[in-house]
Amino acid sequence: MKHNIAIYDMDKTVTRKATYAHFICHMVTHLAPWRFILSPLLIFAIILYGLKIWQRKELKQFIFAIMIGNKIAPEKIAPLLESYGEKVIANNIYWQIAERMREEKEQGYVHVLATASFELYVHPIARRLGFDAVIGTKLQRDSHGNILAKLAGENCYAMEKIPRIEQWMKSRNFDKNQSFIRGYSDHVSDAPLLDFADEAFATNPHGPLHQLAVEKGWAILDWRAS
Repeated sequence: MKHNIAIYDMDKTVTRKATYAHFICHMVTHLAPWRFILSPLLIFAIILYGLKIWQRKELKQFIFAIMIGNKIAPEKIAPLLESYGEKVIANNIYWQIAERMREEKEQGYVHVLATASFELYVHPIARRLGFDAVIGTKLQRDSHGNILAKLAGENCYAMEKIPRIEQWMKSRNFDKNQSFIRGYSDHVSDAPLLDFADEAFATNPHGPLHQLAVEKGWAILDWRAS
């Protein structure tokens, strides 16, 4: 049986703007506004990242620990994850995505949101948009189920998305040779995803991806002007 799969990046592909900084601000505002006084420490983290002493993984862990906490109970943040999802849907989604997904669903596509963003806040967004699965960056839990400021595995970015997608396909018994995959992204870091796909769409592409799409003959979708 042939499986149709549409895999979308999230930030600036499905959403108009990046979501991570707004997620952090949303959480701090509602959980512990006093943590905003710690924000100058983020400059230190960004310098370490810029010097390549830290990778994205270390940067994300540090920001989460400083701005949200080293450990937090899931029930404490569950309502905030939902309210942030509502906020993103209301103010930060390309309207064309709904029509695109509707057409694909009529063709039997399974929809996957594959993103470097934390899965815990992507799920409420994906659910509201009608995605069937989320592949994102995971956070560790302790023995009591508390969410920790430590990544479980690697940051789901660039090439790291491919083994995660393959793992998900295996869990669904989807054979790539028996599947037709569409890939959507705005950023050249997702070139591995677009190469992995049978049909690639450079979606709202920044300059380097636009150039690569022209070279490779990938379709270009641009929803930014509307």
